[in-house]
Amino acid sequence: MFTDPAAAAHSHESPLLQNLNPEQRAAVALPTGNALILAGAGSGKTRVLTTRIAWLLQTGQVSPGGILAVTFTNKAAKEMMTRLTAMLPVNVRGMWIGTFHGLCNRFLRAHWKLAALPSTFQILDTQDQLSAIKRLMKQYNVDDERFPAKQTQWFIAGAKEDGLRPKDVEIRSDDDRKKVELYQLYEEQCQREGVVDFGELMLRSYELLRDNAPVREHYQRRFRHILIDEFQDTNRLQYAWIKMLSGNTVDDRFVPGDTSVIAVGDDDQSIYAFRGARVGNMADFVREFDVSHQIKLEQNYRSFSNILDSANELISHNKKRLGKNLRTDQGPGEPVRVYESTSDFAEAQWMVEEMRQLVRDGFDRKEMAVLYRSNAQSRVIETALFNAAVPYRVYGGLRFFERAEIKHALAYLRLLENKDDDTSFLRVVNFPPRGIGARTIEQLQDAARSAGRSLHDAVHAVPGKAGANLTAFVAKIDVLREQTQNISLREIIELILDHSGLIEHYKADREGADRIENLEELVNAAESFVTQEGFGRDAVALPVDELRQSPASQGLNPNLPVLDEAIELAPDAETGETLSPLAAFLTHAALESGDNQAQAGQDAVQLMTVHAAKGLE
Repeated sequence: MFTDPAAAAHSHESPLLQNLNPEQRAAVALPTGNALILAGAGSGKTRVLTTRIAWLLQTGQVSPGGILAVTFTNKAAKEMMTRLTAMLPVNVRGMWIGTFHGLCNRFLRAHWKLAALPSTFQILDTQDQLSAIKRLMKQYNVDDERFPAKQTQWFIAGAKEDGLRPKDVEIRSDDDRKKVELYQLYEEQCQREGVVDFGELMLRSYELLRDNAPVREHYQRRFRHILIDEFQDTNRLQYAWIKMLSGNTVDDRFVPGDTSVIAVGDDDQSIYAFRGARVGNMADFVREFDVSHQIKLEQNYRSFSNILDSANELISHNKKRLGKNLRTDQGPGEPVRVYESTSDFAEAQWMVEEMRQLVRDGFDRKEMAVLYRSNAQSRVIETALFNAAVPYRVYGGLRFFERAEIKHALAYLRLLENKDDDTSFLRVVNFPPRGIGARTIEQLQDAARSAGRSLHDAVHAVPGKAGANLTAFVAKIDVLREQTQNISLREIIELILDHSGLIEHYKADREGADRIENLEELVNAAESFVTQEGFGRDAVALPVDELRQSPASQGLNPNLPVLDEAIELAPDAETGETLSPLAAFLTHAALESGDNQAQAGQDAVQLMTVHAAKGLE
């Protein structure tokens, strides 16, 4: 399991390895090579991954610029960077740490020309993507009962997750042919408007690595150590992307390169198959990467043995699992109870009574959680809690960046960066209302389609008073774009909120106070973002990448040979360029899950799906 004598000797000297159990220590001090760490629930895998990175840096095996670490959530990436900063005097910005989508965004920002994107490309979140598809279907008179927009969205996302462009999708029926046609039209629309969805971030990054050997070889040389968390939740394209960065295909067979790849996962926790996750990637990784080390983290620090024994017994029926048995020193704890009710209503009533008894026994409501399979199941539970006057919080409800007033403000901001973003244009062209009706919008869309131009560029083709209103709106956006040059992010957002009319509109709304408060919070969120990214609050330009930074200046011992190397510049990367704080913040807003509903600290029962609960243990 652990065979490198030199590393083993060093492991006794390093304070990094103190307070780790033997399995964790072996994982942290693994010799160079490809490895699979099977990490059970509550086994401290985040600590192991973070300590592994610190260990590699401290022992001089890699410079910060040679680390690529993939996490499943933005929260996990931030936690990893915070822990690393506490462990070592290192500038974490030299490393690439983030989610697949976040890392692909960073890659495409550096190579936007090669990727055939505008430098200011915007990211469509799932809501905006659905709006764009609905607009497309209306434009081409597609029967939305036969081809629901949501299903079309899933079809496109599924194709991208499998690495398929429209021309690559197998057509088995007339319905398939129509869906592929919509996929092609959607791609053309996104390209015209300078926007990408989440799937496109991944697919376009993969294609650029696949088709451009100098770029691919640069990143293969750069990233000497790649670490992937939650590997059981990777899909087919994400696995292919990892292979592109760490090896080459010779005669249809993958040949691992010199990069050391460590995959951390737990096949027992694979719950994202409905999103395209492929637990088979773990077995493929072991085979294709010639994995020489497999370590099992089986010591659980979170649960009592009654819970673990039940879980171990249940999961043992999965005959395809890679196998591990969790253990704990926490003692037996409460026995696991099973309650079978006659109906969902009776079940909800039983829960309410259980909660009341727990409160009488001195427990806080915030220590209680109800987990369910799908959001639809929460309705009966919410009704029972509401009728019993039990405060509750639905976790994973409407997120901050998904709220209508925030989406409106972001749409104005996106138009400053990219005038051709038709989805944002349509969201605010008549909000707040300015006398531009549905008929005018149809005229504008027809004119834009005929001329092959964006809505912004086609307003002059609409005659009369309607055209004048549209022209006035476009002029307002263009003037705001000029006024927001070379001012801080906070000032940009305050200017937009003031001049867009959003604040005045909500002041006249009976329930507008909360919306205004959220808009003010957007200003705070932007300021926090700039500060967290390590830039001054008045910064007007952020570097696209840290490629020019000297590794020796990053707080580590400059005498270690590997740390004295300068990081070579990526071929054709726009490394001298800067990204405006606004563009960076808009990317953050699209990628970030945002704050969840309900007040923090309120003593309320927590309601959430099993999927929403993952990672919150």
